[in-house]
Amino acid sequence: MASMMGPRKLQLAASLLPRAAMRSSPSASIPLLRLSGRLSGCPSSQCWRGTAYYSSGPATSSLSHAAPKARANIEVNGKTYATDLMYNVPPNVLASTSRKLHLQKDHPVYITRQIIESKFPAPTYKYHNTFDPVVSVHENFDSLGFPPDHPGRSRSDTYYINKDTLLRTHTSAHQAQLFRASESDGFLISADVYRRDEVDRSHYPVFHQMEGARVWDREKVPNGDIVAAIYEDLARLPTHDVKVEDDSPAFDAERNPLQDGHHSAAEAEAVAKHLKRSLELMVVEIFTRAKAAAARQDPDFVDEPLRVRWVEAYFPFTSPSWEMEVYYQGDWLEVLGSGVVKQELLINAGVPSQVGWAFGIGLERIAMLLFQIPDIRLFWSQDKRFISQFVGVSDDLDQMKRFVPFSKYPACCRDVAFWLPSTSSSAAGGGTKASSHDFHENDVMEVIREITGDTVEDVKLVDSFTHPGTGRKSMCYRINYRSLVKTLTNRETNKLHAEVLQAMVERLGVEIR
Repeated sequence: MASMMGPRKLQLAASLLPRAAMRSSPSASIPLLRLSGRLSGCPSSQCWRGTAYYSSGPATSSLSHAAPKARANIEVNGKTYATDLMYNVPPNVLASTSRKLHLQKDHPVYITRQIIESKFPAPTYKYHNTFDPVVSVHENFDSLGFPPDHPGRSRSDTYYINKDTLLRTHTSAHQAQLFRASESDGFLISADVYRRDEVDRSHYPVFHQMEGARVWDREKVPNGDIVAAIYEDLARLPTHDVKVEDDSPAFDAERNPLQDGHHSAAEAEAVAKHLKRSLELMVVEIFTRAKAAAARQDPDFVDEPLRVRWVEAYFPFTSPSWEMEVYYQGDWLEVLGSGVVKQELLINAGVPSQVGWAFGIGLERIAMLLFQIPDIRLFWSQDKRFISQFVGVSDDLDQMKRFVPFSKYPACCRDVAFWLPSTSSSAAGGGTKASSHDFHENDVMEVIREITGDTVEDVKLVDSFTHPGTGRKSMCYRINYRSLVKTLTNRETNKLHAEVLQAMVERLGVEIR
């Protein structure tokens, strides 16, 4: 299901989560474990990504200049699709659709998927890892109950091929078809997903999610007793000795409501207990392996007792809902989003007698924790210094070690300051004012990414003001050019920066200051 996360938390989830976003804070030894902020700067009240997703404002149209050059047709993984005015997929993102890091043996994303799948064994759970990234608007949004004005539908957030087709923004896009197929009592979906987003060390326009679900059928369990069937399955799950804080009730009429008319209180509580135990076992496995990897490289490594807590959350497709947080290196990190599946989704999928749970988690975010990988761009690197560190781990997980950083090349910073386009406004007495309604920061990020590829480490807004006389708005962004493979010369940086400025003028209609 789509990502879910909250402020000052590491947003690590997948489908049940809004997009995962992490912001680094000072930490020399564990740079990714003191992260706060949301994925995509999104509120936890939306959906699950790596866990937070989608911006909080209404869905607004992005500047028309920001779209890539129109093409009549495009090809994705051997299939041809017609485009229209909604098309906004840049060439670098289109080229990424064939990479599928979660299927590349010995890649950190593959290894992370492998570890998680080990805690959800067959035949109860069936794994789905090869779904095509092109889906319909209905599959990605409508089937999950996203309202028409949800910001995730905006071209500023999502890559569209045409008005009816897009690159999936979460693995939840395949949820309805799997519920409908009912091939197994549970499933895991792993896939590449795509979102327009900011540029920094923890965001990339392509990332990987895992979605999981488990259902029980009233018509198949003995005497139709869902509660008894769930508790029997719960008794078969292993136990753990990790401290878990869970002070919130199983549901709350206002904050985290029971689905009245569909589930009894006893049923919702049973589903919640099975869900939480299942996910606790998964997270214990992940952090146990992370600590073992650290101990292999550092004889003086001191193990910190793992602490887990559950907090109430909201997602469009589950209720009640929860986020899991893990206390690690002095901070609570949000790891995933989960909840009791909205019964409407199961009814619409043609399986009204089923009841169950679902969760979502972001694979890159977990891999960054597991391996201590400091920059999300590294996952896409072909550098042997990166790839060679994981060879053989898929066949023997006990050989897993933390990533050992190699030379970090120097940064070259450049600023870009510009006035937003002006429009006349009758509401302002015919005066000139900035067209801030149409401006979206993701358009700036997209232009920079398309021109510079992976040679930019991060882009930050450093200044913004509105002219008191004209009402025009000015923005200034600082671009941190830093290649992963070589030292950039001033000449190379200046050439790239000039191309960025030109593209911003042509596509966004801004006036460079």
